[in-house]
Amino acid sequence: MTRSLVSATRRALVGGALALAAGLSLMAAPAAAQTEFPSKPLRFIVPYPPGGPLDTMARLLAEKVRDALGQPVVVENKAGAGGNIGADLVAKAAPDGYTLVMGAVATHAINPFLFANLPYDPIKDFAPITIVASVPNVLVMNLEFAQKNKINSVADLIDYAKKNPGRLNYGSGGNGSAGHLSGELLKARAGIAAEHIPYQGAAPAQLALLSGQSDFMFDNLAASAPLIKDGKVKALAVTTAKRSSLLPDVPTVEESGVKGFDLGTWFGVFAPGGTPAAVVAKLNKAYGDALRLPDVRQRLLTMGSEQEPMSADQFAAFVKAEKDKYQEIVKISGASLN
Repeated sequence: MTRSLVSATRRALVGGALALAAGLSLMAAPAAAQTEFPSKPLRFIVPYPPGGPLDTMARLLAEKVRDALGQPVVVENKAGAGGNIGADLVAKAAPDGYTLVMGAVATHAINPFLFANLPYDPIKDFAPITIVASVPNVLVMNLEFAQKNKINSVADLIDYAKKNPGRLNYGSGGNGSAGHLSGELLKARAGIAAEHIPYQGAAPAQLALLSGQSDFMFDNLAASAPLIKDGKVKALAVTTAKRSSLLPDVPTVEESGVKGFDLGTWFGVFAPGGTPAAVVAKLNKAYGDALRLPDVRQRLLTMGSEQEPMSADQFAAFVKAEKDKYQEIVKISGASLN
């Protein structure tokens, strides 16, 4: 081979290598850009009206997470159908991490068994990020009714119900609500009868309790705590397995003799199913760090939540267990919505 031919061959090889390197560089650039998350604002859907505890926490977290992610987090309320409308919007969104939902026990554990045609699968259509809060409900009685009938405990309430069949009633925020399911579970576990009075929301149900239209209700702890503190209602028990630090002297329903009773209200952050694991991990860290901030922790404690953030896998297992639990409870209640 002549010297000129060798030189030409070397030049061709070097040129080919440079072209290959340039091509690989161009291919890598879009791939790197795709992994840069987030590169635009996020939507955080609240599937309930403004002003409630989910909405309040979503807006507080949006502010904190914005700093961590370097992008705005825009909260949007998409209420309706017991949370199904907002949840379905996120279930069908692009699985890229830019659309999130503040899901809850209703949207992911109760509604699947209440609605005959739920438009989404609460497990397959979502990527759990982390739990935000877990709040007990509390069994409260109309104060005058409790004093008149000397009802100071769950045992007293059960005894009254058995001695006065057909007399007792309880209110809730509506058919299929956490308050309704708690009431039906108490009836089933304790073997008592009580008429259910559904209202259009927890606030009207609370007013009915205060006015004496209903005898008792299972209310959100954060909503009832001021009334309990002011002596306007009688607190008998909290619904979770452990007592609440907000009401340390109030026993649990199970401690009061009703076995197999552990219900609470929880909510957490979900992305659409199929969201890349790296994006889920980044969101989990951002929301987990925000939930550990002192001012956020204090806000959660005032709501009655002592819940710690979870990993994405832990939250997924929790949601699955809650869904399995509520399948039995909804069946016991006989509640159905279409």
